[in-house]
Amino acid sequence: MAILSDKDILKAINDGKISIEPFNETNQTPNGYDLTIGEVYIKRTDEHITEGEAFIPPLTWFAISTREYIKMGEDVTAQLWIRSSYARRGIFSSFGKVDAGFEGTLTIGCFNASDEAVSIPIGDRFCQIVFEEMLSKPLETYEKKSGNYQGQRGIKLGP
Repeated sequence: MAILSDKDILKAINDGKISIEPFNETNQTPNGYDLTIGEVYIKRTDEHITEGEAFIPPLTWFAISTREYIKMGEDVTAQLWIRSSYARRGIFSSFGKVDAGFEGTLTIGCFNASDEAVSIPIGDRFCQIVFEEMLSKPLETYEKKSGNYQGQRGIKLGP
């Protein structure tokens, strides 16, 4: 397995192996791409925020959806990593692997572990996606294996 560099990501996009829509060149990092916040759901208040900023109370679970719609190729997977600026403010996130063949926005479960409210601006860069090329294609890609969240847009909390 190899991690794709910024140059490799551009080539994979041009070759149709992955897609990031909308794509913003300034969000590229040397070994990934910064995904932005499209929506925030705060469980305690049952609020869905899609513009402006969300204020997450202390010790509160919330979810974000990426603005970007991602399409993964048959032999590409990815990891997500929270930006350190959020981790330093007490935000914990639960990240899974983005499977080969997945397409849609990403829903990420989060927790404000600090003792203060945290501002989460819509459109802010929240996490980095790091693409990995697999050594071979899987027997079945995400959409054929389970596909529970295939094509999702916005926050989806369950199948």
